[in-house]
Amino acid sequence: MSSAINIFLTGGTGYIGGGVLARLLVHPKAAQFNIKALVRTKDKAAIVTAKFPAITPIIGSNQDLDVLESAAAEADVVFAVADCDDLPAAEAILRGLKKRHESTGKTPVLIHTSGTGLLADHAAGLYAGEDIYDDADAAQIATLSITRIHRDVDLAVEAADTEGYAKTYIVLPSAVYGLATGPLVDAGFQNRFSMQIPMLIKAGLDRGQGGVVGKGANIWPYVHIDDCQDLYIVLLDAALSGSDKAGHGHQGYYFAENGEHNLYDVSAEIARVLFELGKGQRPSPTVFSDDEVKKYFGGPYIGSNSRARANRSRALGWSPGKANVEVLASSRPEIDAILESGNTTIYAIPKWLMAKYEAGH
Repeated sequence: MSSAINIFLTGGTGYIGGGVLARLLVHPKAAQFNIKALVRTKDKAAIVTAKFPAITPIIGSNQDLDVLESAAAEADVVFAVADCDDLPAAEAILRGLKKRHESTGKTPVLIHTSGTGLLADHAAGLYAGEDIYDDADAAQIATLSITRIHRDVDLAVEAADTEGYAKTYIVLPSAVYGLATGPLVDAGFQNRFSMQIPMLIKAGLDRGQGGVVGKGANIWPYVHIDDCQDLYIVLLDAALSGSDKAGHGHQGYYFAENGEHNLYDVSAEIARVLFELGKGQRPSPTVFSDDEVKKYFGGPYIGSNSRARANRSRALGWSPGKANVEVLASSRPEIDAILESGNTTIYAIPKWLMAKYEAGH
């Protein structure tokens, strides 16, 4: 690549993407970076312009396919950190990268965000799954059906690498925990909150009692937000090195996980804290009814098993520093922050995505 490195990032106002954007600003090669970030509103763009002049905002969303294609066509590196099930948006970015390749002869880089929800089964909280996926085992990952959530987008990204017009790396965050911090959070630009644990917290606050899906026997891998964001930079550095030490395309799946918990333990800690704060009737969780599962989560997805091992990520040099036991300890700060923000709005998984999950395993 030339001395100037053009970077385009989507999802910069989000929980993960904002942290990646902040890391780019302090990267050792930051002076070489020309960073463009997609933002939805003029207000967010104004924050970037006023406080982070090294970032050029592009106003738009994943629905603005021409904007995505045009921005990708000018990029050496694209970070796609927005909706991992938006196939039209992914295809627009890929069209732009193909144009970049055709016009310059260079092979641009795409670091795309998927998720270990790809591995989710239909346990409904009733049992611990036995299938464990290894990101270093490309043949095992290749067995996953295109009908699973995220998979159609992942395969489109992988195909671009096979065709040779982009080097693609797919990051699969697990259940990310912890409050996001940093300058973009402080500026009111970046979302602080993850999904799984806040969903359980807000459900508990709404019903006045911490709850659990089924028996809570299902298992998910977890990763702290800081460690998750670090993986993107490890991949960027590997891609910019000019070597092929980082597998890409078919060999380019990278889990972000640092241990696992069953959902009962997480739900029990939330219930205990809510009880201590006078927001729950008892210190142990009660079972969500079927109606509550639909109301609070959109369906039984949160009761699934998703088991993963990040062996490829670690072999590349990713070294998560946050101990996995902090998952449980993170509940109290998250509850305090949600109560302080006053934002207890329930976020249920959209019906179309839940239908895809239910049909896809």
